[in-house]
Amino acid sequence: MIIKNQKIKKAIIAALADEDMMKIMNSAKDESKSLRSIMTERNIAYTTTYRKTKWLLNQSLLVVDRFEITPDGKKSSLVWSALRSIAVKYEQDGTVFVEAEENVNALKKVMKNFFSME
Repeated sequence: MIIKNQKIKKAIIAALADEDMMKIMNSAKDESKSLRSIMTERNIAYTTTYRKTKWLLNQSLLVVDRFEITPDGKKSSLVWSALRSIAVKYEQDGTVFVEAEENVNALKKVMKNFFSME
């Protein structure tokens, strides 16, 4: 789908320009992961992971799959990347086209969990 919303388009371009955000989105593209596992797997600092994940969640580029309680009793979010692939095209007249493929697995899972709540 071609992204028409300027806010979302700018958020996608900003995320692509940031190495840590790209690592976070790539890590959670195929399965939901906890922030701790993303930090360890991608070698990103603790505060950086939480700050950038929060930004990605606010921009709807990540979605929360579920919450789990860790063995030490802390609540942990598992996140998925909302997008599977992104293509950006810059035209000579200054127009920027952003095309993105939704991560259907993540969206199906979130919707299934949402509709199963009673």
